[in-house]
Amino acid sequence: MDDTTLRNLSPLDGRYHDKTKVTREIFSEHGLIQHRLKVEIVWLEYFLNHFKPELLTDDVAKKLSNLKQSIPDETVLRVKEIEKTTNHDVKAVELALSECFEGNEAIQSLIHIFLTSEDINSASYALMLKEMHSNTLDWIENLEAALGVLIDENAELPMMARTHGQPATPTTLGKELNVFKQRLNKEKKTLEGQEFFAKWGGATANYNPHLLAFPQADWLTHSEKFLDELDLKLTKVSTQIEPHDYMAKVFHNLMRVNTILIDFSLDIWTYISFDYFKLKLDKNEVGSSTMPHKVNPIDFENAEGNLGLANALFNHLAEKLPRSRLQRDLSDSTVLRNIGSAYGYMELSVSSLLKGITKLEANVEAIANDLNDRYELLAEPLQSFLRLEGKKDGYDQVKLLSRGQKMNKELYLETVNSLVDNDEFKSILLNLTPASYLGLATELSKEE
Repeated sequence: MDDTTLRNLSPLDGRYHDKTKVTREIFSEHGLIQHRLKVEIVWLEYFLNHFKPELLTDDVAKKLSNLKQSIPDETVLRVKEIEKTTNHDVKAVELALSECFEGNEAIQSLIHIFLTSEDINSASYALMLKEMHSNTLDWIENLEAALGVLIDENAELPMMARTHGQPATPTTLGKELNVFKQRLNKEKKTLEGQEFFAKWGGATANYNPHLLAFPQADWLTHSEKFLDELDLKLTKVSTQIEPHDYMAKVFHNLMRVNTILIDFSLDIWTYISFDYFKLKLDKNEVGSSTMPHKVNPIDFENAEGNLGLANALFNHLAEKLPRSRLQRDLSDSTVLRNIGSAYGYMELSVSSLLKGITKLEANVEAIANDLNDRYELLAEPLQSFLRLEGKKDGYDQVKLLSRGQKMNKELYLETVNSLVDNDEFKSILLNLTPASYLGLATELSKEE
């Protein structure tokens, strides 16, 4: 880490620089300029093909093809240089691209033809989000896979559950972990169906100059075909800006993903505090500046904090971006530039969780010790069988003996013998232990 990195305001670009590479590549200023240039290039090529084919010479076609495949860094840097003069970022993109066709005024004159800045912006941000979306789905799949390993290892491990923080009907550790895996999977399926939209059509999206210049053209169809080349959908009716409703949908979806991951982090932290999980040691790590013995669940604590930051940003993005005064105001522009920060905190959190999960090892002895002599957990099946015998006060009888108390095996067996009349029921209950009273927990841990 050099002096420049140490002076970065955001920890995403400073302390966590090496852990936010995916997000930075897509949503950095460099990434935004690249996507804007790409949209301009693809539109120029489309326009030439359909409206000025005589200008699409072999040299021009080759130049466009090369630019589509790889936009030189010097062109990106040139955009920033020009912006110092124009004080307009999209105009700078147009002028920098124009320089790539130096000497061909006919082509230069058609760069950015019929477009407003928001045509370029809406398509650019949609492309960035689409690219990020693929990575986000990969993150969720990686978390599911890591959880899957932990679930398989502990699918049959009996564990005392806790409701309201109190001892409750036994479960398995694997089943409780699978709850989070299944929740993530549901959100992933919703995300997989997400579509990405852009508006097209000029200053107020009415295709005013388009229709004046080419009155016979079906401009809505042309817009759809053009955006289809970018694998985007057209928002046919809009103001100057795409309304960003699809973005809000994505961000709300990701907020639910992050909320699930926060819930997971809290539970794992708690299980670690119960000594239900041991953390595999890294001899070089330090848990405390004063207490050498400490091994902290820091990965889950970091994830919790950074997921909260991600959600705070996603929430603001989802609330703000769909609102714009009349045909447009500029309040969305600066907010859009912070989408990357929301994803950056999410990327950082996923990295922490994947690292933390690999350190987890079930403490079988501690889990068993907590469960084995908790015969009050069998008050549920006991009162259920008493009800089946027709004893309407069965619940109250068991409640008197068990509520708020620990019940050892001897007391439990004595209670069963004294209260249960049916021999079949009695046999089932006498052979029952807290560790064997698992219902479908083992099967549910394997549910996909």
